[in-house]
Amino acid sequence: MILEIAQLVIKTGMETAFETGVAKAAPIFKRAKGCKGMELQRSIEIPSRYRLFVKWETLENHTVDFRGSADFQEWRKLVGHCFETPPEVEHVREVVKGF
Repeated sequence: MILEIAQLVIKTGMETAFETGVAKAAPIFKRAKGCKGMELQRSIEIPSRYRLFVKWETLENHTVDFRGSADFQEWRKLVGHCFETPPEVEHVREVVKGF
């Protein structure tokens, strides 16, 4: 399992529109090949900063299958106008599970 972590900085005043867009995009992620879950979290200290966590079966499910799909374009239409800066994305794999 691969976890995509996207740090997203949202334009001031666009937070509600962004959250609404992400909620509307949930079905897009649900039907994406290899996608096993997604959630959005908002920073308490920096309210314009969010982190999107998406679980993928493989790295390629995100980087090739999803990013190369029409659904990716739809995702960007729903939220892209809210971005203050380009998203910072990284992929991680669990190496130790404490409990």
